[in-house]
Amino acid sequence: MPNGIVIIDKPAGWTSMDVCAKLRGILREKRVGHGGTLDPMATGVLPVFVGQATRAVEFSENAQKEYVAGLRLGQVTNTQDTSGETLETHPVSVTRSDVETVLGSFLGDIQQIPPMFSAIKVNGQKLYDLARRGKEVERKPRSISIYELELLEQVSETDYLIRCRCSKGTYLRTLCHDIGQKLGCGGTMYSLRRTMAAGFTLADCVTIEDVQAQQETLLLPTDALFQRHPILLLKRCDIEKRVRCGNPVQISGIADGIYRIYGQNREFLCLSRAENGTLTSIKNFFGA
Repeated sequence: MPNGIVIIDKPAGWTSMDVCAKLRGILREKRVGHGGTLDPMATGVLPVFVGQATRAVEFSENAQKEYVAGLRLGQVTNTQDTSGETLETHPVSVTRSDVETVLGSFLGDIQQIPPMFSAIKVNGQKLYDLARRGKEVERKPRSISIYELELLEQVSETDYLIRCRCSKGTYLRTLCHDIGQKLGCGGTMYSLRRTMAAGFTLADCVTIEDVQAQQETLLLPTDALFQRHPILLLKRCDIEKRVRCGNPVQISGIADGIYRIYGQNREFLCLSRAENGTLTSIKNFFGA
């Protein structure tokens, strides 16, 4: 059965779950999940986990992400992007320098109020279900982090391209809305492309058509998700046996940190944490 990770360049108009459903059919595998939702209008990096590799999904969702977003000034919509209904229009008299100055004010740890058109639940109901019925409820601000925010290009008098590297849970359309509010003319998002997620970039991407043609040969091994962590190869049978049984093991001379653990046959076994010479499994991936 297919096991591994495939990095899809998600096409516009598809939901992330649409992509997963399509790959279930292509690869004939029910266990398919993605590492971070993209809105239908968005394109770009969507890590998809297949078979036993779905055990690793949780590690992809919390990683930093990077986007290139189209910011349109002078327009406010109910969805905070151009797919929604226009609520306000305003003249735009700001300069490129004004935009760059305002972008700087969003760097760091900030509070963001999630949009009504989102899958967040309030009192058991998804916000977008309430929004589609014309209802608006109070949303609590959420803590997010904006690590990098750069103006790439002024496309027109009203349109700009911005690059943003941010934490999990950041809504780029809300960021565009908030930038517009701070500039005093309103703003909305007219395009979105994710350029990095879970450490994978556009250079790692393939299309759904590629998977249709080449099937599981395009799957990356599960440990591709953990390339930033050093390798620890177990050289003794007794230690490997204990690790496979989920037991902590003592390994002298190892620095504290997180490691990719491999057996004697170089099979990826688990992601483990070393502390004071004791190696403890964080998550097992035998056979993944």
